[in-house]
Amino acid sequence: MKAFPIPVVALGPGTQTEEETLDYLPMPKDMDTYRAPILPEPEEIADRAAAREVLLAVLGLLDQAAAGQSGGQVNLRALAPEDLQLLNQVLGEGEASALVREDGSSLEVRIQESVFAGVWRVMSFKDGARVDDAIEVGPVPGLLQMVAEEDAERVYRPWSGPLPPNVLNAPMLVEEIRDQVARWQPGRDPHVVNLTLLPVSPEDIAYLDHQLGTGRVLMLSRGYGNCRITNTRLPHCWRVVYYNSMDAVILNTVEVVDMPEVAMAAPEDLRDSHERLSDVLGYLEQS
Repeated sequence: MKAFPIPVVALGPGTQTEEETLDYLPMPKDMDTYRAPILPEPEEIADRAAAREVLLAVLGLLDQAAAGQSGGQVNLRALAPEDLQLLNQVLGEGEASALVREDGSSLEVRIQESVFAGVWRVMSFKDGARVDDAIEVGPVPGLLQMVAEEDAERVYRPWSGPLPPNVLNAPMLVEEIRDQVARWQPGRDPHVVNLTLLPVSPEDIAYLDHQLGTGRVLMLSRGYGNCRITNTRLPHCWRVVYYNSMDAVILNTVEVVDMPEVAMAAPEDLRDSHERLSDVLGYLEQS
């Protein structure tokens, strides 16, 4: 009888040993979940009628958004500091934030999702001073999509000259992405290029990012680990990179889509936010 080419091993607990230590990727340890805001006693806020009116308006916008209608904004510039303080306490800070800033300009927009998913605080600053302040309700603030559309360059500037050293597969990926961008239509399923699973070098990634460009939108979603989202200079094209709690990259993608799903509040999130904000308003009305 010929020798069996693969050793026969009895399988079971304790029958196999690992001669080398496996280097597993560390998994995320923290996960952000909804935490109800800590509110003052109702009698302490009996005269904060303006803040309650703002929250009622937000509740109405949540009702519309949960029903699939467009959301809207509530301006906060006219609020007294005491009312604004109460709103800050009720809204808190959720897991998503965004920044829109252009090099050479002193104007920047800071966006922070509240503890109620789909309720966003949109603040504009010029030279460090706040010049605008509003609450926006919807899956994602409209400014982010508008800026991404403005950043899109329709003129193709192909690479000229020899490729940089160690750039092998990136040119083919760029052409694939550009083809998907050209064929994109509203409502189409996203096209995801998973760079983590592809044989790409660091130089390939650098070449890809150079060819796609980087826009003015930067978003961070802190759910299970961190997710960094930036728009490229191609229409409907985004860079989406996931990190674990040790800040190691665990998923690196390019998404051709109107807006990455991870950046948006889902319809069920908006319905949950409506219910939770209703409970908060019920508490405030006790005063």
